[in-house]
Amino acid sequence: QVHLVESGGGLVQPGGSLRLSCDASGSISSINLMGWYLQAPGKQRELVAVIGSDGSTNYADSAKGRFTISKDNGKNTVYLQMNSLKLEDTAVYYCHADVERVGVRGRYFYWGQGTQVTVSS
Repeated sequence: QVHLVESGGGLVQPGGSLRLSCDASGSISSINLMGWYLQAPGKQRELVAVIGSDGSTNYADSAKGRFTISKDNGKNTVYLQMNSLKLEDTAVYYCHADVERVGVRGRYFYWGQGTQVTVSS
């Protein structure tokens, strides 16, 4: 089994910064992609940013220029540095991983439990 554990959410004022972390653990052979999604109340979950095994990244338009996704391969950890936070960034942020598991064929997809980010004055 594979587990994703997020941390780093919290309450921040507009214009502030937060850094989210997601640790992937378990029977992981390799990680194809890790990313962050957000879900605001009453809305669908949507992409924030993803990073591939080669370090390539993709961002939602709302995140470009403000958020940076990065990873530590040695730790199977992905980070989301969020700067210049806005009220509309308030949401639950979920970590997602596309992995290959030890001894098992195929690709597997996992979600973390989510971490709340609240931007409020």
